[in-house]
Amino acid sequence: MLPFTLPSDSAMMQKDFLYGVATASFQIEGDAQHRQPCIWDTFCTTEGKIADGSDGKVACDHVNRWQDDVELIDSLGVDAYRLSISWGRVINADGSINHDGLKFYISLLDELNRRGIKVFVTLYHWDLPQHFEDKGGWLNRETAYAFAEYARIVTTHFGNRVYAYSTLNEPFCSAFLGYEAGIHAPGRTSRQEGRLAAHHLLLAHGLAMQIIRREAPEALAGIVLNFSPSFALTESEEDLQAASLAHEYHNTWYLMPLMLGRYPDILNLLAPHERPLIHPGDMDIIRAPMDYLGINYYTRTVYQAGGELGFEEVRVDNVPRTDMGWEISPDAFTYLLKSLSEEFDLPPIYITENGAAERDSLVDGEVYDPMRLDYLQSHLLAVHNAIEQGVDVRGYFAWSLMDNFEWAEGYRKRFGLVYVDYDSQARIPKASAKAYQGLLSHRRAVCQK
Repeated sequence: MLPFTLPSDSAMMQKDFLYGVATASFQIEGDAQHRQPCIWDTFCTTEGKIADGSDGKVACDHVNRWQDDVELIDSLGVDAYRLSISWGRVINADGSINHDGLKFYISLLDELNRRGIKVFVTLYHWDLPQHFEDKGGWLNRETAYAFAEYARIVTTHFGNRVYAYSTLNEPFCSAFLGYEAGIHAPGRTSRQEGRLAAHHLLLAHGLAMQIIRREAPEALAGIVLNFSPSFALTESEEDLQAASLAHEYHNTWYLMPLMLGRYPDILNLLAPHERPLIHPGDMDIIRAPMDYLGINYYTRTVYQAGGELGFEEVRVDNVPRTDMGWEISPDAFTYLLKSLSEEFDLPPIYITENGAAERDSLVDGEVYDPMRLDYLQSHLLAVHNAIEQGVDVRGYFAWSLMDNFEWAEGYRKRFGLVYVDYDSQARIPKASAKAYQGLLSHRRAVCQK
C-alpha cells in the first residue's frame, strides 16, 4: 500500500509536527456497568433515536482491551493519541471518586507515556452523567461548576501524564444537536434551550481552564470546536448574507466568545427569550487565554436565503460524498483554516479530528477503503496548503483510530483507520491505516537525514 504523501519540504514533514489518532470514551470503552449512566445511555433506550437500535454498553470493549489497543496505536507510528475521559467513570453520583475508574485511565496514560506517545485528553465528549441531566443538564448553570470540580479531580490525579487538555469537544454538537435540534442526546428541541446550553458549556470551559492552569501548569490547555464553513448557493446578495448569518450561528457563536468575549451579531436577531442569560463576569471567564485551538473538520455547508433567521441549508447535487452523506470538499478545509485565522487572532491550531465514513467490507482478511484513502490524502494536502498560506497548524489527528459507536447512527457508519469486527472484537488495519503508517515512517526517514 502506497503511503500518503506530502511535499518533502512541508512543515508537516518536520519532526515537531504531531500526527495522531483520536477516539472518545462512550464510543469505544464499553464496560458500562462500572460507570455512572450518561445521557447517551438514556438516549439509546429511546425508541427511534439510534438508527440501528444499538447502544454503547460494549462498544469496542476498550476498557478490557486497552493494552492491545495501545499496541495498535504504537504500531501506526503516531506521535500522539487523543482520548476522552468518561465523567461518570471517575466520579460517582454522590460526588465521591471512583478510584477504579481513575486507575484505568492512569494505567492507560502511563503506558502511552512509556511508549513516547503524547497524550491529548478531552475532559468532555458529550457523555454527561444522567444524574446531572435529571437536574437540568447543561440548562442548569450549576452543571458548569460541577464540571470545574470534575476537571480538578482529573487534573490533580493525572499529574504530568497529559501533554494537552481539551475542556470540551464540539460544544456545537452538545448544544445545537442535543438541545436545539434533538438529533443527539438528550434530544431536546428548543432554540432557547440550545442557546442557553451553549453558554453554560462555554462557561464550563472557562472555569475548567482556571483549574487546568492551576493543577496542570505544564500541560497545554484549550478547547476543540467543529466547523463547517458556510458557502452561498449563488453569488446573489441574499444568499451571501445567508451564508454569513449561518457562519455566525453555527461557527463563530462558539469561537467569538472565546476570542473576543462576546457573541456574534446574529444574537440580535433572536427573540429576547431565546438569548442566553449572561451573568456579569461570564464573558471574562469564557475568554480565558488558550494555548491552542483544536479544529475538527469533515465537510462544508451551503446556504440560501430563507428560514426564520435568514438562512436555510441546501443540499448540492452531483458532488462526491462520504457514507454519512457529507460533501467531500478539501478546498473548503483550506479556506476554513485561512479565513478563521484572518478573522481572529487565534492561538496555534491542532486539527483534532478529520476523517470519513465509508462502507467498508472485510474481504479475505483485509479492508480496502479507496474513498477514505483519497479523502485523507486530499485533506492532508489541504492542511499543508493552509500552512503554506501562513496558518499556524501544529498537528493533525485522524478520526478515528478504529470503527466505533457512531452516536445516532449506531454501528452503521465506519470512520476507523482500523476495522472492528464487533462480534469477535478483532481489529484489522485498513488500507488507510497502512497509508498513514507509511507517511509517518517516511517522515521519520526524512527527519533523520
